[in-house]
Amino acid sequence: MGAGHDHGHSHAPAGGTATAAYAGTLRVALSITLTVMVVEIVGGVLADSLALVADAAHMATDALGLGMALLAIHFANRPATGNRTFGYARAEILAALANCLLLLGVGGYVLYEAIQRFITPAGTEGGLTIVFGAIGLVANMISLTLLMRGQKESLNVRGAFLEVAADALGSLAVIVSAVVILTTGWQAADPIASLVIGLMIVPRTVKLLRETLDVLLESAPKDVDMMEVRTHILALDGVEDVHDLHAWTITSGMPVLSAHVVVRSDVLSAIGHEKMLHELQNCLGDHFDVEHCTFQLEPSGHAEHEARLCH
Repeated sequence: MGAGHDHGHSHAPAGGTATAAYAGTLRVALSITLTVMVVEIVGGVLADSLALVADAAHMATDALGLGMALLAIHFANRPATGNRTFGYARAEILAALANCLLLLGVGGYVLYEAIQRFITPAGTEGGLTIVFGAIGLVANMISLTLLMRGQKESLNVRGAFLEVAADALGSLAVIVSAVVILTTGWQAADPIASLVIGLMIVPRTVKLLRETLDVLLESAPKDVDMMEVRTHILALDGVEDVHDLHAWTITSGMPVLSAHVVVRSDVLSAIGHEKMLHELQNCLGDHFDVEHCTFQLEPSGHAEHEARLCH
């Protein structure tokens, strides 16, 4: 006999994903990013600074990533249908994946161009580079402040936060390289700063990509120890076994767990299915942060019956 029960401890707002709560913040960050991107492109051309152009290229990727995150919110908040029972929530994760791939591409491009600058040096104007780098740094710090809270709850917001953080460090590297050029005339400081920016982009992106792929591959949420979940369920009075135990994440803030729980027939008859479900809910709800828990209660011997039907 099967029975289901849900309980929630979501960080997402009612009727939306974790990212949806920060849509306004993402729009502001997008506006800042686009403005600074244009400013840095102009500055990079005027000062002949690869570091500024590299930071602007990263800004362009950030803008695209933020735009995709906002688009994903639109799709993720569309209601579920008979065919798409979780709605379009997974669109947020697909946007995060595309963002990662774009970031890796930009990081590779910056590294390549930096190496080319070592081969063919250019005359970078340190004074102009400092001015435009400072503008970028201030803007990035404002965006970081806006995204700080949301990055703890949403992969997409975290992706935006990491990108802006890398941009802030990139702007700092641009300023340092410009100061070196201005004071010593050493032009190699510009491609070195570009290398630093590229090397900051790649490792953070790989980490985010790994987390995104974990969601797409339906791995257990990182803060849910499946062995511990099994132990908690088996510790309940009357529970003999747990099988078909699965936990995965639909999108940021929406972890899901399902399990077939084998209960002694006499216990099931004595306390009833509803009380058993409440005990399972309380057991997991007190120890694990899972959005939806679905349990199928089975009397002893039911698993063997299912196995025979399958064969």
